[in-house]
Amino acid sequence: MKYLLGSLVLLNIADGVLTHYLVQNGIAREGNPFLLRIVGQPIFMIIKVVGIILCALILWDVYRRYPKLAFVLTSCFVAVYAVIVSWNSSLFLV
Repeated sequence: MKYLLGSLVLLNIADGVLTHYLVQNGIAREGNPFLLRIVGQPIFMIIKVVGIILCALILWDVYRRYPKLAFVLTSCFVAVYAVIVSWNSSLFLV
């Protein structure tokens, strides 16, 4: 579970870095309406990092009580972020 949560944190940060770069250079646009206004600003990465650390801590707390549920949820989140990071990375090839 620790490795899964670590992967989730790293994928989320990679998503933030890629999104910031792609939006700043006009290659892509942010799809999340809540983050749309702050992409490109320094607060964007701070919010991404603090948010994912908070999520990882919550998932760890859930894991202590309901390990199977937390494992499935975290696995799903890692899969989703892996697809998002792959998609963002593919935009460099265009």
